[in-house]
Amino acid sequence: MKTQRPITRDDEHVVLKFRPRTSACPPGRREESGDQARTSPAANDLSRYARPGDEPDDFRHRMLANIAAFAFAVALTAIGIWLAMSIADLRKTQDCVLMGRHDCARISGLPRG
Repeated sequence: MKTQRPITRDDEHVVLKFRPRTSACPPGRREESGDQARTSPAANDLSRYARPGDEPDDFRHRMLANIAAFAFAVALTAIGIWLAMSIADLRKTQDCVLMGRHDCARISGLPRG
């Protein structure tokens, strides 16, 4: 049996040369000057994010924001736990019904006796 090989031409194969990335010249921040790409000194300057020294720290606002974030995290955790327990309970009930049993549903509010 004859094996089939794809027909290839020499002009389809091209070798690409990749230059390694360095932290000195990120892809989006290049300024061409001759053969070397350089970053501007303002790109690495973090002083624009610093707060002025004469501005007082608003401790009360920061604490209220922290309390609100903590309350939101606690609420999300509680909702997640409730949802997981509800899904587990529904799964148990569904498994019971699929087995053909008739006493699967919980009846609350009826007197025992």
